[in-house]
Amino acid sequence: MRSESPLMILVAGPYRSGTQDDPSLIQNNVDAMNDMALAIYNKGHLPVLGEWFALPLIATAGSKSMGDSIWNELFHPVAIRLISRCDVVLRIGGPSSGADEMVRIGLERGKRIIYSIEDI
Repeated sequence: MRSESPLMILVAGPYRSGTQDDPSLIQNNVDAMNDMALAIYNKGHLPVLGEWFALPLIATAGSKSMGDSIWNELFHPVAIRLISRCDVVLRIGGPSSGADEMVRIGLERGKRIIYSIEDI
């Protein structure tokens, strides 16, 4: 589907899942989402990741560690708010309860859910 105006597409994939909070494995997950974001941009659309919004807010709010109360109050809720502004949710990567939650909420809000960039 090619749109005359760019679609805003939320990339939902694993962040912490399967990493045991190992920073290098988390970075691999972030890199995969960022790579997909660039591919979306190159197709003429506007990609977004909840992490792009949540992580700076989490740091500014004073979170001391991943998974602390501040982190939990912001990380997924920011992405959930972002869904209402997006046209599409693109689910990538392996198992992730958070990414699956973004898909579920996207469906509840009538958003288009895709699993491949070719579906754009």
